[in-house]
Amino acid sequence: MSTAFDHARDPHDAAPAQQPHGTPGEAAWCAELDQLRAEVGQLRQAMKTRPVIDQARGMVMVLGPCSSQTAWEVLVEVSQHSNTKLRDVAEALVATATGESMPCPVGDALTGALRRLRTGGRQ
Repeated sequence: MSTAFDHARDPHDAAPAQQPHGTPGEAAWCAELDQLRAEVGQLRQAMKTRPVIDQARGMVMVLGPCSSQTAWEVLVEVSQHSNTKLRDVAEALVATATGESMPCPVGDALTGALRRLRTGGRQ
């Protein structure tokens, strides 16, 4: 008995005669492969930066004080207002625990966000 799965082909199994180079099918598979490679790269980067972002989130939760979700929103706001990547904001904040100073645009944005948080501008 034959099923739909029996007829499914892996793009790597296609013989050149069945799938000549440059066909629309091959182009679609190549585009999907490129997209998946980019996604894997982004996920790898996220896995590397996740710990420092979580540490910064915890620091904001203590400084706020606030919930984890609000701390995330504060970090995003600081990133946007200082025109700094979120992971760089997190690294700068975590580095202050060892005595490093925070870059002025990030520090100013964080100070403003925490002030709004403490005065009820956020939940």
